[in-house]
Amino acid sequence: MDWLVDPQAWIAFLTLVALEIVLGVDNIIFISILAGKLPASQQKRARNVGLALALVMRVILLFSLSWVIALTAPLFIVWGQEISGRDLILLLGGLFLLAKATLEIHENLEGEPGHASAKVTATFTSVIVQILLLDAVFSLDSVITAIGMVDQIQIMITAVVVAIAFMMVFAGPVAQFVQRHPTVKMLALSFLLLIGLTLLVEAFDVHIPKGYIYFAMGFFVFVEMLNLGRRRKSAPVSLHDRYAADTPPQT
Repeated sequence: MDWLVDPQAWIAFLTLVALEIVLGVDNIIFISILAGKLPASQQKRARNVGLALALVMRVILLFSLSWVIALTAPLFIVWGQEISGRDLILLLGGLFLLAKATLEIHENLEGEPGHASAKVTATFTSVIVQILLLDAVFSLDSVITAIGMVDQIQIMITAVVVAIAFMMVFAGPVAQFVQRHPTVKMLALSFLLLIGLTLLVEAFDVHIPKGYIYFAMGFFVFVEMLNLGRRRKSAPVSLHDRYAADTPPQT
């Protein structure tokens, strides 16, 4: 429990919570869209079940991936570089984050709105199954981000639990804030690129002190807050939403 009195650990915890919340907005929006296709009496239950499944999946992944990362014995050698289980997870995780962030940026700026949620069967069971499948993708994203930012499993799990609990209570306002300020979402995705690159270089035994990463993120957030205040009266750009709700046909 030494991290409780470590200022850098608290900075890492708060940064990770904020990043998990912003990056979880897509998950909230998708769950809300699917739940919206159910009767009103089942929608809140479906949202809560979806977020609870996301929490369980992320905690399980955190424990499993953290255990694999602890394996430092070499598995094989590539071009003179020893590759352990830890290196393999960091390498694959870094590539995943780079690809995921690049795809998300493209989809939000140039993608086709609504194509990822065009076909949904409106039954409670089918909606929960679809939420569970998508949670698997979002959970992997979230867990690899946590591993790239923090070393202690206690901080990772606490941050994920706090972020999910926050989203359960404030899902609507959080989603509305990010929708009103799409640059916040783009900034979070750029953080994924930064973390993905950090994981890649650490897979090849090049260590980047976490303090540098936190300082860069904090500075970017500070600049963005100034920009939001300056652009308060201007209309933001409209991102393309893959999980947009179906538009009723024109009559």
